Amino acid sequence: MALGYQVALGRYRKVTGHSDARPHSRPAYHGLLVAIWCAIPALAVIIVFGLFEPIITRYVIFSALPPEVRELPAHELRSVMQRIHQIATGFGIVGEAKPYENVAATRLGTYHAIWNFALIALAASSAVAGLVYTLRRITPRLRARNEVERVIRILLLLCSAVAIMTTVGIVASLLGEAVRFFGFVNPLDFFFGTVWNPRFSSVGAGQGDFGLLPLLVGTLMISAIAILVALPIGLMTAIYMAEYASSHLRNIAKPIIEILAGIPTIVYGVFALTVAGPFFADMGAAVGLDISATSAFTAGAVMGVMIIPFISSLSDDIITQVPASMRDGSLGLGATRSETIKRVILPAALPGIVGAFLLAVSRAIGETMIVVLAAGNSPVLRFNPFEPSTSVTVSIVNQLTGDTDFASPQSLVAFALGLTLFIMTLGLNVVALYIVRKYREQYE
Repeated sequence: MALGYQVALGRYRKVTGHSDARPHSRPAYHGLLVAIWCAIPALAVIIVFGLFEPIITRYVIFSALPPEVRELPAHELRSVMQRIHQIATGFGIVGEAKPYENVAATRLGTYHAIWNFALIALAASSAVAGLVYTLRRITPRLRARNEVERVIRILLLLCSAVAIMTTVGIVASLLGEAVRFFGFVNPLDFFFGTVWNPRFSSVGAGQGDFGLLPLLVGTLMISAIAILVALPIGLMTAIYMAEYASSHLRNIAKPIIEILAGIPTIVYGVFALTVAGPFFADMGAAVGLDISATSAFTAGAVMGVMIIPFISSLSDDIITQVPASMRDGSLGLGATRSETIKRVILPAALPGIVGAFLLAVSRAIGETMIVVLAAGNSPVLRFNPFEPSTSVTVSIVNQLTGDTDFASPQSLVAFALGLTLFIMTLGLNVVALYIVRKYREQYE
C-alpha cells in the first residue's frame, strides 16, 4: 500500500505537470485511493481462503485415513484429526504416532505449503491488479476524494454493524440457552426461590435448587455499598478538582486518582482479603459489632474505592465543560461559589454525571474477583452486610468452571443468570436515559 501511495503521487504529479486543468482532489487522496484498491482485493482473497481452509483441511486429513478409522465415532475421529494436525505443525503428541497418522500428517504438511504459497501469490496478484487498475484511472479530474470518503463511510457502517450484531448475538445466545434452562426449572422457582444449591443430590432428591434471590440480594447489597462509598467521594473530588483546585494541584492529583482504575482487580481482592477485611473486623469488635473479615461490606467498600476514578474523572471532565457564561451569570447575580455549584453547575452537568454513575454501577455489578476473595462466596439469603455473601457473577464462574455438561441445568443456569444481569443493566440504562433527556432539554 505504501508503494502504491508513492507511485500514485508520482503519476499524479506527472499528469498534472502536463495539464492546465485544476485537479479535483489533492494528491494524498489519489494515493489513498490506490492503497485502498490494493488492500481490498488482497483482503478479500485472504478472507475467502480463511473461510475455506478448515473445510479443505478436514477433507485432506479425512481422505488420507484408512476406512476403519473413518468409521470411528465422531469424538474419536475428532481426536485422531487433532493428533494429525499436531504432528503436521510440529507439536508433540502423547504416545507414538501410528503409520497412517504420519502419512496423513505428511500430506497435510504438503497441502499447507501449497495453500500458503497460493494464498500469498493470489493476494499479491490481486494487489498488483488493483494497483494497475487505479493508476490507469488517475487524472486531474478524478474525484478521488469522493471515492475515498465513500469507502471510509462504508467502513464506519461495517464497524457499527459489527458492534450491533455482536450485541444481538450475545443476547440471542443468552436467551436461547436460558430458554433451555427453563425447560428444566420452573421460572417462578428460579426468580423467587430462596435457596441456591445447583448440585446433584447424593440421595436422589433432584437436580438441586436454583433460587436467584440469594445471589440477587448479595449482588445488590455489594453494589449499593460500593456506590455509597464511591459516589460521594468521587463527586466531591470532581467538584474540588474542577472548581477549587489550582491547575498545578489538578495536574498532579488527577493522574494519581486515575491510577486506581488501572490496578488489577486481583490486587484489590488480595488487599480486601488480607488488609481491609481484618481491619473492618477489628474495628467492629472495638465498637461491639460482629463484622466478618469476608463479608459484603468488605467487598463493597474495596470495590467502591476501585470505582472512584470512574465517577471522579468523568464528572470532572463534564463539570469543566459547563459554559463559563453560566458561572459568571450566577456569580454576577450575587450567588456564592457553593450556591453556583449546587444550583447551576451540577444541574447543567447532571446528564454526564448520570452517565458516570451508570458506568460505575455497571462496573460494580459485573465485578467478580473482589467478590470471590472478599465476600466469602456464601450463597445464602442474608440482609446483614457484615456477614458472608456472594454475587451473580461469581455464581456464573462457579457453574462454568471444571468438567461440566453444558446440556445440564447446572451449566445452563449460568446463561439465565447472565440474562438477568443484562436485564438489570438495561433497566439502569433506561432510567439514566430518561434523566439525561429531561435535564438536557432544560439546560440546552
